[in-house]
Amino acid sequence: MRKPLRLIASEPDEVEIISAALQDAVAQLGDLKWDRRARRFTLVVNRYRWEDGKRGPGWRVRSALDIGSVTSVKASRVKQDAPGAVVSILALVFETGEAPGGALRVDLSGGGRIRIEVECVDLLLADISEPWRAVGRPEHGGPDA
Repeated sequence: MRKPLRLIASEPDEVEIISAALQDAVAQLGDLKWDRRARRFTLVVNRYRWEDGKRGPGWRVRSALDIGSVTSVKASRVKQDAPGAVVSILALVFETGEAPGGALRVDLSGGGRIRIEVECVDLLLADISEPWRAVGRPEHGGPDA
């Protein structure tokens, strides 16, 4: 059995680590939720396990990213009326604002973007299922692909 991933970010530079773990994760838009009252934004995704190395097609696992201290969420080029639409996460970027706050930008395939304003960096990424064999390994082109 593969060890589940559990990462916490509380500093802006730690967001890059979570971004790397989320690269090429896929999700249905209906699995991205903002709870205004609790001030939390949650993404439940099928994450590619990059940490397993470069051999074979690799593995995917169901994972949840919980973002706390959220003050607002804005989406652009995202079909909010299509909860079954599938997107791929390209990157998670922290844009510094008035310290310790700022915005987390979730870059999606197809040019979509979600901007999550936060009072501080408060992220938890955790695997929530057993892994399964991936159909294939994500490819990005370029000289190192």
